[in-house]
Amino acid sequence: MAVKQGLQGLVQYITLRSDLLRVEKWPVGALVAQACHASTAVLHLYRDDPNVGAYLGDVDRMHKVVLEVGSESDLRLLASVLEKDDIHFKLWVEQPEDTPTCLATKPYPKTEIQNYFKKFKLFK
Repeated sequence: MAVKQGLQGLVQYITLRSDLLRVEKWPVGALVAQACHASTAVLHLYRDDPNVGAYLGDVDRMHKVVLEVGSESDLRLLASVLEKDDIHFKLWVEQPEDTPTCLATKPYPKTEIQNYFKKFKLFK
């Protein structure tokens, strides 16, 4: 029961580049795949983290927020801010194009991480 109570406050943020859809004309499915890659990768990278364990321990109550940034430079700026503040994430770089497409955080308590993402809009 304690895991379920703790899980309610955990959230994983996923941030996608909207310019890939609107300007570069990537298919929606390709962008969904980028989000899946980044989310899976960060969960694997931090699989021994207690937050990740709690998040994966109750798969029916996972909470993700999918947001958009306007460009590669916006995504890289977000990555640099998170890195500076020791927020763990995975920047997904699509290969062989070497194109940064998405950033996913490991699960954190919402109160610890939400301020980094308040200025971004939901992906649409």
